[in-house]
Amino acid sequence: MTWMTIAYPMAIGAYVTMALIHLRTGLHRAPGQAYLLFSFNALVVAVYACFELALACAENPAQYLALLRWLDIMAALQVVTTAAFVWVFFGTGRKWLALLAPAVTCLALIADLLPQPKLVFLQITGIRRVPTFGGATYTVADGVTSPWNAMFYLGVFLLVVFVADASVTLWRQGARRRAGVVGGAITLFVLAGGAQAALVDTGILRTPYLLSFAYLAILAAMGMELSADVLRAAQLAQDLRESEARMSLASEAAGFGVWMWSIARNQVWGSARWLELFGFAPDVTVDFEKVIQRIHPDDRETVEREVQRALADHSDYAGEYRVLLPDNTLRWIAARGRMYPAAHDKPARMLGTAIDVTERKQAEQEIAAQREEVSHLSRVTTLGEISGSLAHELNQPLGAMLVNTDSAQLHLQRPTPNLDAVRAILADIHTDGLRAGEIIHGMRAFLRRKELEMQPLEVGLLAGEAVKLISANAATRKTTVGLEIPPGLPRVTGDRVHLQQVLLNLLVNGMDAMSNCPVADRRITIRASRLDPHKVEIAVSDAGVGIPPGELDRVFTPFHTTKQGGLGLGLPICRSIVEAHGGSISINNNPDRGATARFSLAACVEGQA
Repeated sequence: MTWMTIAYPMAIGAYVTMALIHLRTGLHRAPGQAYLLFSFNALVVAVYACFELALACAENPAQYLALLRWLDIMAALQVVTTAAFVWVFFGTGRKWLALLAPAVTCLALIADLLPQPKLVFLQITGIRRVPTFGGATYTVADGVTSPWNAMFYLGVFLLVVFVADASVTLWRQGARRRAGVVGGAITLFVLAGGAQAALVDTGILRTPYLLSFAYLAILAAMGMELSADVLRAAQLAQDLRESEARMSLASEAAGFGVWMWSIARNQVWGSARWLELFGFAPDVTVDFEKVIQRIHPDDRETVEREVQRALADHSDYAGEYRVLLPDNTLRWIAARGRMYPAAHDKPARMLGTAIDVTERKQAEQEIAAQREEVSHLSRVTTLGEISGSLAHELNQPLGAMLVNTDSAQLHLQRPTPNLDAVRAILADIHTDGLRAGEIIHGMRAFLRRKELEMQPLEVGLLAGEAVKLISANAATRKTTVGLEIPPGLPRVTGDRVHLQQVLLNLLVNGMDAMSNCPVADRRITIRASRLDPHKVEIAVSDAGVGIPPGELDRVFTPFHTTKQGGLGLGLPICRSIVEAHGGSISINNNPDRGATARFSLAACVEGQA
């Protein structure tokens, strides 16, 4: 047993061990290309070492030439796998150099693929055994060297240039450890191993090929840096687990449930809190369809549409919907999610949170009911304020009906009744009855307590109906109410009665503000205009005393009023109604006199009924 029979098996065992370790890492880690290339490179060097040892023990020229061919093939594979590893692991370098070095090496290898290998020797004249230290001997060959071998070493030199250039670039980018350890080791030991092999090929140096031992340092450097990456990844994984534990604790304390939807696998992962919110057992496999089935039927279409929009636009998702649990418990959920497209071998996924907002929704419903109650009381109060003028408005058609009835009776008592006159009287009675009915119908609709009934409304008709309701009171106060509604204005979406309440409150406020003004100046104007394709603005302007500058910021504060005897509820109710319609309201003093109240409403989309 000599040093060669001891050292080579140890080196081969080291190469195979490193190859298997990093092969397993590459198969289970993403991205794992660098680990797989390193594993392949180590296996190639292990096979190279086997042929290197066999070549040192060759017994005849034919055997030597056959082993030398395989040695050259393994050396070419070393060049290919080393260039590929550096390109992937460094993530930098000149691509044309990375391709040129293996290409030149493989082109030179053509000479060894001929029936008679001619890469190193054109002809072998003989072989002989040469003694070395420790009592070992090895085989050397004598013969005519081949010019093809220079091309092979040119490929090795180009590999060194590529690695050195990539290392310098990586060093400048800040990854100095990786550039120095891996790039420096490859550059130094490929040069040393290549120089030793070239001297052996030319017969200047009579030693065995020792390239496999030179590669021990290279593979040690590569393996050390990859192992450092594994250790960093393990540390990052530990930090991630700790971060996830802290995040889970924080989310659970805040009542949030965390979820992740892997779109490619259609699998939904959820934290314990999220599973509890949706009524799933901890051991149940959840997919998107199961989640959708838990959502209230009236909300499913909206949720699915918003999720599909987020997937198509790669945007965020947010929504509130009801969840119907297996025990028929109804729960309100507020959910948010963010779409992460597929990248770096990771599938497309959506991450998000969910929280139970049932109590908030119930509180909102109670507040809405209370607001409707106050709004109803406000309507009663408004009608109370104009009840005298409404009574006068009703007395006119009712009095006319009474007079016409008496007149008809007189005509019918005559010996020859004038039937044409009776018919005309009955027509007048019918007209007056319709007028009184319209007034009563408007009062009943205005007084009725009901939820918002959103529908398309003509702005002109809406304002006209409000003017009719206030007309008698306006006449009593000797106030002129004008309308400036341009043609072609789009319809708005809203509740007719509630919007009439807003207009009536603003009209009554305007008339109160002008109560001390000369009769000629008592004029209120309702204007409408289109703010943008999606909004219509309605403005109510008066010519009164205006609002004191210090009160402008407080006019919408509940129970705050600038009128003597006022309750301070009219404008707050107006604001709540307008905001319930998705609009906004404001009041400003006019440049000359009086004030203008403006509120915006959503315009109907084209084609909406």
